[in-house]
Amino acid sequence: MSARIGLAFDIAYVGLMTNVLLILSCAPLVVLLMTTDPARSWPLLALFAPLAGPGLCGAFAVLAAYSADRDTAAARTFARVWRASARRAAPLTAAATAVVVVLGVDLRFVWGRQAGALVIPILVVAMILVVATALPALVVLSERPAVRVRDACRVSLYLAVRHWYLTLFSLAVLGLFEALLSSRPALALGLAAAPLLYLVWAGSRFSLNAVLPATRGAA
Repeated sequence: MSARIGLAFDIAYVGLMTNVLLILSCAPLVVLLMTTDPARSWPLLALFAPLAGPGLCGAFAVLAAYSADRDTAAARTFARVWRASARRAAPLTAAATAVVVVLGVDLRFVWGRQAGALVIPILVVAMILVVATALPALVVLSERPAVRVRDACRVSLYLAVRHWYLTLFSLAVLGLFEALLSSRPALALGLAAAPLLYLVWAGSRFSLNAVLPATRGAA
């Protein structure tokens, strides 16, 4: 009984610490989300979005370390991986954000126009592929921070398409998180972030098993 209580406490601690560390690492982005209307402040949100890249790598590393070794040193793992991955994760997130913004602007431009019937599906698929590539690439960087971004993205794109069912699941979970983030940011960041990100990490990690052998804990 005491072992179960200890396990529940560890899970709760790791989850809450992951949320807190993620909030601290993305503080400007979080402040914007909680004090502005995302529908109007999206240019600023896009500007600060690269902060989320290293933060997500740190969160993925904490979740991986606990899953592999029941490691509860969340702050130490997060800080180590954040520092190691920041140089590559931030530009990757910036590039993905820029592409999604450009595609979104194009989508809005052709919406309701005659060419929209042909162009809109292409733009939507392209946006999905960008996000579906960036997520597992961040998982790669959380374990192998020295990997070239180009290599991580190439492998991630291939595996995201190959394991499309896991990709769709991860995107659905991410969509739920973004919906909560837009409507209830305190709830999303305070409670829901860690369990939802765990589902995203688990799906991406399973897809990567073919090229990235499972490791004990975070790199």
